[in-house]
Amino acid sequence: MNNILYKVHDNLYVNLTNRCPCACTFCLRQTMDRVGESDSLWLREEPDFETVAAEFGRFDMDAFREVVFCGFGEPTERLDLLLRVAKYVKETWGKPVRINTNGLGALINGRDIAPELEGLADTVSISLNTPDKDAYLKLVRPKFGEQSFDAMLSFAKECVRYVPNVVLTTVDTTLTKEQEARCAELCRAIGAKYRIRAWEG
Repeated sequence: MNNILYKVHDNLYVNLTNRCPCACTFCLRQTMDRVGESDSLWLREEPDFETVAAEFGRFDMDAFREVVFCGFGEPTERLDLLLRVAKYVKETWGKPVRINTNGLGALINGRDIAPELEGLADTVSISLNTPDKDAYLKLVRPKFGEQSFDAMLSFAKECVRYVPNVVLTTVDTTLTKEQEARCAELCRAIGAKYRIRAWEG
């Protein structure tokens, strides 16, 4: 089954693509093909807007707290569709929208995309992973190379101007307390929140 929408706890997740510019050493895709109440998040083909919109009809939207763009790929790889679906969700159900991203959307799309999120995204959650640029490159292995870490931080800083809630995250099992303190300081400097999330695997 092509899982475009899937439930995780009390949120509805949107899986638009399997494309991603990163090859993270800890990526869930290496060890599983599903998350939450999904069958498989590997898409046979990328959906168009009409297909995604029709999928929402299968769910009782009153049951969900939030709509989250997060699947087995980087959602900003399909930015135009993401924005169109987010607008549809807002206009139809008025639900809060969150985008879970690696923060490399500006590099992917060749422009600053943060202004385009204004009024459509309530939360942008960005994978910081580590406060150290060299460690980031080894962990995330982005195809854009050395510019990636700074581009991710720049995206976060821009998002603060346009999105009400910007969060940078790390995983609880991967960093020392000293590294977490450095992450927290980075977030303070940007004006974003810092969240240490549980590893799911």
